[in-house]
Amino acid sequence: MTDTASLDHANYPLRVRDFYLGRQPVLDRHQALFGYELLFRSGVPASAMAAGAPAQPDPAGAAMPSGLTATAAVIAHAAQLGLARAIGDATCFLNVDADVLASDIFAFLPRERTVLEIVGSVDPDDAVIARMRELAGHGFRFALDGIEGDSLRLQRLLPLAGFVKLDLRGVTLPALPDLARRLHGMERQLVAEKVETREEYEACLDLGFDYFQGYYFAKPSVLGGRKLSPSQMTVLNLLNLVTSDVDNAEVERAVKKDVTLALNLLRLVNTPAVGVRQRIDSVAQALVVLGRRQLQRWLQIMLYAEPATRGHNQTPLLMLATTRGRLMELLAKRLRPAQGYLGDVAFTVGIMSLMDTLFGIPMADIVEQIPVSDEIRKALLSRQGFFGELLKLAELIEQADSADDEVMPTLKSLQISSDDMVEMEMAAYQWSDNVVRYAI
Repeated sequence: MTDTASLDHANYPLRVRDFYLGRQPVLDRHQALFGYELLFRSGVPASAMAAGAPAQPDPAGAAMPSGLTATAAVIAHAAQLGLARAIGDATCFLNVDADVLASDIFAFLPRERTVLEIVGSVDPDDAVIARMRELAGHGFRFALDGIEGDSLRLQRLLPLAGFVKLDLRGVTLPALPDLARRLHGMERQLVAEKVETREEYEACLDLGFDYFQGYYFAKPSVLGGRKLSPSQMTVLNLLNLVTSDVDNAEVERAVKKDVTLALNLLRLVNTPAVGVRQRIDSVAQALVVLGRRQLQRWLQIMLYAEPATRGHNQTPLLMLATTRGRLMELLAKRLRPAQGYLGDVAFTVGIMSLMDTLFGIPMADIVEQIPVSDEIRKALLSRQGFFGELLKLAELIEQADSADDEVMPTLKSLQISSDDMVEMEMAAYQWSDNVVRYAI
């Protein structure tokens, strides 16, 4: 393996550093987090970055970077920022084409937690097979993508792959049983991609799929009449108290009515992130240490933590909400540094933007029930205004199939460099991971 120092950024055109980084959760059969598929994209038009497309000069005379050049630059730069910050303890799924596979850019990656996802355009010739064997010897694992059924391609690649990803938009449900049985018989782990409905999820679960990813888990269909759990009602009542003028004694009494909340509050204030020098053993002390602003933020996050799983395997909605809220806060602080309070508002917008999914009621009903400013209302209902632009950007980055030409204009309009964007994403991922791990 090539040493990381041998990858000189000077070898890559400056423009290929125009990229952003997204991630989509990969969940196990219990809908607990297993890993993330990292979505690296350059800032050049997606059509020009198709696998194997030759470099073309642009009107200004600068060469369009190849897929290898762009991917190498992205991995190198993201690794310098701290790739582990993007995935925490999870497994990293990273798309690679034939050019990337043949390169020596993998020294940047934590191989024990990296799965190289062989995209559908890769022709499994002898050189590809030999390279996969070599990388497997260094500890990398492989997943096969673009599999539509039994084929020569599948037969050649399957002996080297531990995972097979089946796109439910590419493989029909009637064709899945035979394929799933064959792959399981060869002890391969199956990942269902683009799971968009509960029916699809349950069908794949019955077929023995091991892992799942898709919009169903992050944005499930809104179902009317969902009943809030007693714990969620307690949190909502606490939020109302915290944002009102009641004293800490009344807030303390309310916290103590939910033992789980009280214990998690004490756990939170004793984490290294809070920075207290001596152990806090009472709810009253904890409320003083946190203050109203941090308590409000923690309660907003707690709404997404299922009572039965707090402190254990968290839902993808919790991870998505905390990451989105933190990313929007960092964006607001970067764009309006003189107006620090906007960061808190942006965080609230990010958290509230998923409450329609959490509660199963339309957003229009939520903003009627929870008093918010006109600016927040416009952001949540129509993605308008400053916070609406931040929310729109966060949502685009989260979507696995959002195109570069959708994201980059938004970054340009907000005057955010791609380097700054990736740095803020990494920071948001790490913050979310710490919150879920230590504070819930």
